Amino acid sequence: MSDATTPPPATRSIPLTSQKKWRAYWVCVAVASLTILDLSKVNVALPSIEAAFGASSTELQLIVSGYVLTFGLTLVPAGRLGDQRSRKTFFIVGLSLFTLASIACALAPSGTFLLIARLVQGIAAGIQMPQVIGLIQQLFQGAERGKAFGLFGAMIGISTAFGPTLGGLLIAIGGPDDGWRGIFWINIPLGLIALALAIWLLPQTSMRSTAKVSLDGVGVLIFGVTVLALMWPFLFTTGAPTDDPTRWWLLGVFVIGVAGFILWERRYAASGRQALVPLELFRISSFRNGTVLAAVYFAALPSTFLLTTLYLQQGLGLEPVFAGMVGIGFALVSAVASWRGGILVAKYGRSLVVVGLVIVLAGAGLLVAAAVLTPPELTPWAMAAAMVFAGFGGGIVISPNQTLTLADIPVRDGGVAGSVGQLGQRIGTAIGTAIALSLFYSTLYNEKGGDNLTVYHHAYGFGMLAVAGMVAIALLVAVLDLGARRHDGRTAADDDLAQPGA
Repeated sequence: MSDATTPPPATRSIPLTSQKKWRAYWVCVAVASLTILDLSKVNVALPSIEAAFGASSTELQLIVSGYVLTFGLTLVPAGRLGDQRSRKTFFIVGLSLFTLASIACALAPSGTFLLIARLVQGIAAGIQMPQVIGLIQQLFQGAERGKAFGLFGAMIGISTAFGPTLGGLLIAIGGPDDGWRGIFWINIPLGLIALALAIWLLPQTSMRSTAKVSLDGVGVLIFGVTVLALMWPFLFTTGAPTDDPTRWWLLGVFVIGVAGFILWERRYAASGRQALVPLELFRISSFRNGTVLAAVYFAALPSTFLLTTLYLQQGLGLEPVFAGMVGIGFALVSAVASWRGGILVAKYGRSLVVVGLVIVLAGAGLLVAAAVLTPPELTPWAMAAAMVFAGFGGGIVISPNQTLTLADIPVRDGGVAGSVGQLGQRIGTAIGTAIALSLFYSTLYNEKGGDNLTVYHHAYGFGMLAVAGMVAIALLVAVLDLGARRHDGRTAADDDLAQPGA
């Protein structure tokens, strides 16, 4: 721990040309996309992994959700360390560990070994992602930051939507037995190239300092237990009759943990030391509302792709590669819309996000209609069209919201603020996926013996009903935030992020 009178090392302004800034930016975005791909492309490999190792349903669940868990637990401490020291150094450490863990996943001799490697891979992703957000926050100011986050949102949208397609393609190339290993092998050359570019192109972002690193050890412990208590019950929700109901008691530990964490952090900050999470960040309404909105939205988005992929594979019998291709239209359209959204957010502000969420909500309804009302041979095409429609809305949600959320955050807290936002998204993903999957699978269990396709219609419909509810909550938050901004007299022009110190 640092002495209470020792200030944290100063973060300097980065004297880079525009060309060098954008080179560094694309390295960051490429690596962020690589980590997000591993959230979605593994989903289509679960049947192959189950066949290869005879993995239990719990192991399969943890291979996906364990990555999310360790990713989320690592984000905030790593963001705080990056803010105090070199974001470049932590970025390289995280990327190196991610590449090594990918090798371990690809060579895994058993399901247990693969699970452990995935947990390490999640830790690595959690180390590098806050540095990406912090570097973007520091490299760009004003309207240029909106453009940067617009492109960032476009790449994240492409990664989320293309993950199942890429995973299915690699399985098709590698074969049904070992094709799933290609999902991890592809990370190796990409990781090594990104590592070389990071060492060469990323700037140093902080001054050398002899001060000790200030990391609240007790706060980290309380924070970790609290996040684990929240995510654990959802991570182990499969919808099967064998789910243990006692896991929900952990939510009581979560409530106690939140209260304890707030009390400890206030006391720690009052002593003159640097808290793990500066609680004053949540007094900034743009950050607070944007973080909640993103968490709820990311509870819905990955669930949509997972449910659709499961319905197409299990209900209609499509091969993984074709089931994944249904989301390509979403990826392409959302990428273009996200890029434009990052530019238009300076003019339209939160209104742009509201419109986007309305379109996404309508897109969820179109997906269910396509599944239930169209002949099976036309269903994939109809769902692909609905995905294109929803993709436009998704594109003008993610990047504008990211820009608005961090608009008033000082650069010195860019890493930890970004990591709190990413943590909210990871928690949202874990909870949303668990709710949607439990509704999907519980319907299958409860309606065994009925007409197969009708049962899958019901399962998909109930799962997507949860998705629609999550999008509706995000829409409510966006409307309330828009109303508060107008009440305060804050116009879209005030959101053009022309604050050099932000």
